Amino acid sequence: MTLTIRPATLADVPAIVALMADDHNGALREDPSLPIDPAYEAAFHQIAADPHQHLVIAELHGRVIGTLQVTLIPGLAFKGALRGQIESVRVASDLRGQGLGKKLIDWAVEHCRASGCRFVQLTSQRNRPDAHRFYDRLGWEQSHLGFKLHFEGQH
Repeated sequence: MTLTIRPATLADVPAIVALMADDHNGALREDPSLPIDPAYEAAFHQIAADPHQHLVIAELHGRVIGTLQVTLIPGLAFKGALRGQIESVRVASDLRGQGLGKKLIDWAVEHCRASGCRFVQLTSQRNRPDAHRFYDRLGWEQSHLGFKLHFEGQH
């Protein structure tokens, strides 16, 4: 089973949106219907234009089966450390439990290390216990309590 991890292209956007909609949380906020909402394409172009953003897909036998986004964040904390932020980690529901998510996360961690990050971080919604067990098994530790502020009409 050869997994390919590569930068996402505009043609991958419908498959990425479908992966994001393939869980309880994503089903409430994402719209994988075709034609794809132009807002997703606009977001893709914005991500692709930013050298600190890395949207990748995992491909298996020509099928997009996973995705994640890595953001490199410069900061003054930790003596000017660069940090990596991993977001929107998804693996197709019919392929979970086969080690593919680990390969995707390993890729992201190595990308952050090679980019000069001092550490890498991610968040996971409280109602995703399977994801939490996954990150625990990979050696991640819960270190912070996160907060969000949604703007009215922009959920």
